[in-house]
Amino acid sequence: MESVGSGLAAIDWNGTRADVYLSRPDKCNAMTVPLMRDLIAALEAVDADDEVRAATLLGEGPVFCAGMDLEMMRDRVEPDAEIDRDVFPEVLETIEEFRQPVVAGIKRAAPAGAFELTLPCDFRVIGREAKYGLLEVRLGTFPHAGGTQRLPRLVGLSKAKEIVLTGEFVDPEDAAEMGLVHEVVDTEVVDERAKAFADDLCENAPLGLRNAKRALNAALELPLERGLEYERRLAYELDDTDDYREGFEARLEDREPEFRGE
Repeated sequence: MESVGSGLAAIDWNGTRADVYLSRPDKCNAMTVPLMRDLIAALEAVDADDEVRAATLLGEGPVFCAGMDLEMMRDRVEPDAEIDRDVFPEVLETIEEFRQPVVAGIKRAAPAGAFELTLPCDFRVIGREAKYGLLEVRLGTFPHAGGTQRLPRLVGLSKAKEIVLTGEFVDPEDAAEMGLVHEVVDTEVVDERAKAFADDLCENAPLGLRNAKRALNAALELPLERGLEYERRLAYELDDTDDYREGFEARLEDREPEFRGE
C-alpha cells in the first residue's frame, strides 16, 4: 500500500479499483485531525486518477473506525484548544463529491463520527456483529456532521429520529431492511466483499457511472422538472463518446464491452 501524508491514510491501487484505508490500526482507526487530513489527500489522489472506476473506504486492521479520537474530543472544549472543526465536514464533502462510486466496508465498529463517515458513501457493506450507530446524545451533544441531514435522506425522517434520538446501535440486519446498508456479511469477509462489490461496478462504463451518480445525487435537491432536464443533459453528454458506441456494439455482437472512459 502507498502511505499518504503523515501515514495515517493509505491507498492500495488495484487497476480500475482503488482501496482507501484509514491507517491507525493501533487505535482502531480513531479519527484525529492529521488522520482526516491524510484521508482527504488520499481521496483526492484517487479521484484525480481517471483510470479509477470505483473505490472502497476501509479500515486497516480488525476495525473499520472507532469514531473520533476521544482525547481529541475532550481537549477541544478547552479554552486554548486549537481544533480544526472544518476538517471532518471536508472529509465528508470529499467523499460525497467523489466522481465514481465509493463502497464502505464496515468491520466490527463504526460508532458516532465513523457512522457519519459512511453516510456519503454510495454503498455500505457491514459485518453481522458491527457496532453501528449515532451515540452523540449519550455524550452531551448530537450528530452534527451530516447525521441529522444525510441520514433522513437515506432512511426517512422517522427512522432517522429513532437512530439519532435513542443513541442506540442499529442492528445490521435492521440497517439492511431500512436501506441504510446494502449488504450484511460475516465480519471476516467485509473488506473482500466491499472490494468485490466495487469490482462489479468497475465492469460498467466509467463515464456512465459518473454521470449517473451526478444525476442521482441531484434527485433529492431539484424539483422533478429540473431534475429530469439535468438527467437528459448529462445523458446527452455521453452520446458522442467511444464508450457509448462500444456498449451498443458489444451488445449487438453478443460480447463483453471494453470500456476505456473515452
